[in-house]
Amino acid sequence: MSQQTGTQPNQHYIGGEWTEGRGSETFASENPATGETLAEFHRGTQDDVDAALAAADEAFEEWRELSYIDRAEYLWDIYHELRDRHEELGEIVTKECGKEISEGKADVTEAWHMVEWAAGNARHPHGDVVPSEIGSKDAYMRRKPRGVVGCITPWNFPVAIPFWHMAIALVEGNTVVWKPAEQTPWCGQIIAEMMEDAGIPDGVFNMVQGFGDAGSAIVDDERVDTVLFTGSAEVGHEISSKVGGEAGKLAACEMGGKNGIVITEEADLDIAVHSAVMSSFKTTGQRCVSSERLIVHTDVYDEFKERFVEVAERVAVGDPLEEDTFMGPAIEADHVEKIRKHNELAREEGANVLVDRFELPDDEIPDGHEDGHWVGPFVYEIDYDTDLRCLKEECFGPHVALLEYEGDIERALEIHNDTPYGLAGAVISEDYRQINYFRDHADLGLAYANLPCIGAEVQLPFGGVKKSGNGYPSAREAIEAVTERTAWTMNNSKEIEMAQGLSADITTRDD
Repeated sequence: MSQQTGTQPNQHYIGGEWTEGRGSETFASENPATGETLAEFHRGTQDDVDAALAAADEAFEEWRELSYIDRAEYLWDIYHELRDRHEELGEIVTKECGKEISEGKADVTEAWHMVEWAAGNARHPHGDVVPSEIGSKDAYMRRKPRGVVGCITPWNFPVAIPFWHMAIALVEGNTVVWKPAEQTPWCGQIIAEMMEDAGIPDGVFNMVQGFGDAGSAIVDDERVDTVLFTGSAEVGHEISSKVGGEAGKLAACEMGGKNGIVITEEADLDIAVHSAVMSSFKTTGQRCVSSERLIVHTDVYDEFKERFVEVAERVAVGDPLEEDTFMGPAIEADHVEKIRKHNELAREEGANVLVDRFELPDDEIPDGHEDGHWVGPFVYEIDYDTDLRCLKEECFGPHVALLEYEGDIERALEIHNDTPYGLAGAVISEDYRQINYFRDHADLGLAYANLPCIGAEVQLPFGGVKKSGNGYPSAREAIEAVTERTAWTMNNSKEIEMAQGLSADITTRDD
């Protein structure tokens, strides 16, 4: 049953109980399209995190003794609830994080896809049988849970990404302490209610609402065996640095990108424009896989520019609950300011601005939404230079650079790879050799051909290289982060025989 009753702040979920926690501070969830307060929440403290970790640590041994299938059974109720409440929860996602309604609903769909994958995987084969050099030995690998998993998730996918982390961690036999993003605590509240309603045993799942200090308390605690993080590169690198210094502790961090699309002279420009608009402006550019660089061959540059600019000038910005809206608001006022600074930086570095809808006119802002955090597309062209900050630093907004290149696909990849990030990207071409060259040489974790560079599917790895991450918190790759492998070898003979020709004879001084 929902804890959102009356005007009382919502609580943490620790050890199977709803609790106000030890702190006295509260914070609000805000609708970024209207500025209205949606609900109030208690702000978690280090003491609250300590209580949650103690509960998770205590619950671990009993939870790990259940079979995969028994653990997965708890998730099937959540799977059905996500499907049954698809429309309702999609609206809640849109109200709380501002992305347009089809994206809000898709967030919920992605969540049930992940739960379905994790729960279904419980009945699939686990481990690997490995041949031994010795015929009388059996050798195989098996997995066991690591223990307590700390999950820290972002606001832009407030239902999907938590289940990317937690569904797999739970089915694999770990217990969880989760801190949702402070911008989307209402979605966190609902997920915690689902866990309670599904009958997850006390202490197996725990949620502490709050800010970065609560997240840091999770990361720093020695009881946490694995940290799963999705968010900014700055925070992710700090987590990786901390965890890397602790023996036996792991962190899988999926972070941002300065993603590019290469549009070659062999591109179908209908596909190119469509893919670029989707990649640059969906979720108001607030996706880790959004494209902020369009690298276009000189033979098609002028036509592509004209067509892309025409669409960017007309992209529908508006109430995210309306189906004819393409772009909703930015998440919060501080982020609007961040986007403004990135736009100014591009100007300072010599950009020729093609579209500037950063400050929307009054007639483009929906009635009753004047207090929302509104921005529109910002598009510019600039001569490529390796020293330009505007081409290296992630904006995380509808901020897009057009870069003209001459030469072959190799030159396009030189420009494409000249960024500290390596998350997602796409190539638009009708030449399979160009496509395959991009596939093999782009510094990426997620690569697309003749598609937008957004639209991950849960059964595929999701993560990047370089500054974009050190893990893939999805599907089978997440299993690597939340389990340990044991190489098991058993002798079926009455004699001991060793591999590599090592003698098993024991000699003594009397021999």
